[in-house]
Amino acid sequence: MDALSALFDELKKKGQAHGNFLGLLHGLIARKITRKADSVLISNGMTWRDVATALKKHRWDPEAVRELGINPDDLPPRDRQRFWYTAISQAKIDSPAARAAGDRFVEELKSLGYEVD
Repeated sequence: MDALSALFDELKKKGQAHGNFLGLLHGLIARKITRKADSVLISNGMTWRDVATALKKHRWDPEAVRELGINPDDLPPRDRQRFWYTAISQAKIDSPAARAAGDRFVEELKSLGYEVD
């Protein structure tokens, strides 16, 4: 299993991303994430497309977009890659609110044993 899969599984299991989906997106797209124990690189700043693919692959709950103020029924229902990509494009990842959410999410990741730059 790759390191990103392990991170997603851990986040799902422990519920760390619940309530901070914008922070998760910002962290994956705009920050470098490594696992502290063995310095394995998780993300070096992923593209929107790569994040959309990862969310699709790991069957992330589509209801999470409600945290972004987006109704999941307004997104493409059949194509999950496009669903997540569209949600990310509407999330305003470069906003001050996203940076603040990313900062909060960094603390969650640190508590799980990850380093974030």
